[in-house]
Amino acid sequence: MPDPIKRLPMLPAERALKVISGRWKAIILYHLFDGSLRLSELQRLMPEVSQKVMIQQLREMEEHGIVHREVFRQVPPRVEYSATPLGLSFEPVLSALCEWGRRHAAELDEVDRLANCPVDAPRRIGRPAALRAAEPAATSLPGPTR
Repeated sequence: MPDPIKRLPMLPAERALKVISGRWKAIILYHLFDGSLRLSELQRLMPEVSQKVMIQQLREMEEHGIVHREVFRQVPPRVEYSATPLGLSFEPVLSALCEWGRRHAAELDEVDRLANCPVDAPRRIGRPAALRAAEPAATSLPGPTR
């Protein structure tokens, strides 16, 4: 497999957008800000994402160094995903994107159509993964309503 760095654009802003592009990457990363999660826990938090797409997005983020995948050699095997320090550094960027989205909606007089950004939701830091998975969480922004 070719080195991922060779495939990334040289312009820093374009590079950043390439690494975080994907419908679910920001939401997956948001959930990993609180700590390690198993694939099944992520799927419970984001039921509208298929397992295939979830795994694809996680693998891309792992390839780009923002997610760590740890395999525990046990029976049955266990795999946990966590945000790397580089991935955790995305939190203020996600917050800034949410703020810009609010400004854009306000400019177009569409604020009433917005959902809360994941970074707006109360954080569940320090909660065991099983409890976090049982709590309601922001997963995605709904489509336009009419």
